[in-house]
Amino acid sequence: MNIQFNPEDYKCKRPFHVEPTNIVNVNDDMQRVTDEASAMNKRIHYYSRLTSPADRALIAPDHVLPAPDEIYVYSPLGTAFKIDSCTDGYGKNSSLVTIFMIWNTMMGTSILSIPWGIKQAGFTSGIILILLMGVLTLYCCYRVVKSRQMIPLTDTSNWEFPDVCKYYFGSFGQWSSLLFSMVSLVGAMVVYWVLMSNFLFNTGKFIYNFVHDINVTDIVPGTNGSNKVICPSAASDYPPQNRSVMFSSGNRTGFELFEEWWDKSQTVPFYLIAVLLPLLNLKSPSFFAKFNVLGTVSVVYLVFLVTVKAANLGIHLEFNWFTENEFFVPEFRILFPQLTGVLTLAFFIHNCVITLLQNNRNQENNVRDLSIAYFLVGLTYLYVGVIIFASFPSPPLSKECIEQNFLDNFPSDDIMSFVARIFLLFQMMTVYPLLGYLARVQLLRQFFGNAYPSLFHVLVLNLAIVGAGVAMARFYPNIGGIIRYSGATCGLAFVFVYPSLIYMISLHRAGQLTWPALIIHIFIILLGLVNLIAQFLL
Repeated sequence: MNIQFNPEDYKCKRPFHVEPTNIVNVNDDMQRVTDEASAMNKRIHYYSRLTSPADRALIAPDHVLPAPDEIYVYSPLGTAFKIDSCTDGYGKNSSLVTIFMIWNTMMGTSILSIPWGIKQAGFTSGIILILLMGVLTLYCCYRVVKSRQMIPLTDTSNWEFPDVCKYYFGSFGQWSSLLFSMVSLVGAMVVYWVLMSNFLFNTGKFIYNFVHDINVTDIVPGTNGSNKVICPSAASDYPPQNRSVMFSSGNRTGFELFEEWWDKSQTVPFYLIAVLLPLLNLKSPSFFAKFNVLGTVSVVYLVFLVTVKAANLGIHLEFNWFTENEFFVPEFRILFPQLTGVLTLAFFIHNCVITLLQNNRNQENNVRDLSIAYFLVGLTYLYVGVIIFASFPSPPLSKECIEQNFLDNFPSDDIMSFVARIFLLFQMMTVYPLLGYLARVQLLRQFFGNAYPSLFHVLVLNLAIVGAGVAMARFYPNIGGIIRYSGATCGLAFVFVYPSLIYMISLHRAGQLTWPALIIHIFIILLGLVNLIAQFLL
């Protein structure tokens, strides 16, 4: 593991360095640190908390620092990692790597709900809203990136956006940023639990039917042929979890027993507890970070799946600008805020964009690289959303049948969808402990000064988070609704309000605030507020 820092930034980085003489074996990839080095690191941490991040009074002076090639960074795991020096920038990541990191971080579960969001807004207005929301969230993200530079006479090189909020709004900014950050994290974890329950259910159903040679036909409207598309929402008179009938050679009693114990909302969400709750209680989830590449593989495979399905199904579009018929929706619909709520979370990276860009080798390219990354994310959302909506077979099915998770429109015995669910299930099971770790660090460190005060504290927090996920999977398994509510809530603060307010305050303090800038940024704040209110009215 290589950690890359700017040499000029060595003395202000935390955790503090460990002398090479305190490394038990410098030839190992993961060198064990002695108790002396660990104690020194804890003392430095203690003294660092006595001042604000900008106060350099307790930062080690230059003359006590070792040479750049002798500096190690101590990890709470009891290991030390060697720092690779870099003389041409904050890090060694090229612009291409930085763009890819931002794209990979931003792409998430929202991509599964984009086709549903386009259906709710209307095809034409959906495309327009994706473009407009992409531009608006990019501008607000740009304001986040520039927010540190507008603070005069203060070293903000190691600040994150919550530190900027605390500078301008005091303790209210600190605690409110924590609150909205927790909303985004817990909201994502709830969506993950609902989706993991869905994917585990369909995967288990596929495997059981295949092993027992059972031919199951879903009792829902659908198309015929090898590229079957179904409409689960049209079968409202049937239980939503096990709408199937057996036609062939399996043991009927065993099949009925399986369906009783393998239920999408009644049992499967509880089975996940046995696997994921112990993982959440680990002190560090660093092992799961190695599987981040699965996110990229999953998105690439989804794009491939969408392309193949569209090639087989063809294009089914009819433009009705304001009227609705049996098979098609209008181009403009009053439900469009449901898409803007989803897109607020789909384009949300504002709470960690500073960290991602700090490792860019050429800092002058940050704005360009961020813009390219947003363009690629928007292009991916547009491609998946437009292709799924356009290729959805209408007639015989109505466009209203497009599900909040578009994979639900393919039956459980569809091979390509089965592979997609396997990819996404494994990826989410590795990302879920990472999200839980971030939530634990942010919350418990604020209240107890320690990310792991005791197993009891951690277990209580994790039980609350897991309980929320199980409850949603049991009673409200609508990922589109969860995404738009959590996206509009956390987006109100991090996307719309804080970046605009901070920019206006900094211009006012510098005597540079103009009426056009004031009106534009107040309008952005009002858009965020209306976006949140509309989620509860439509």
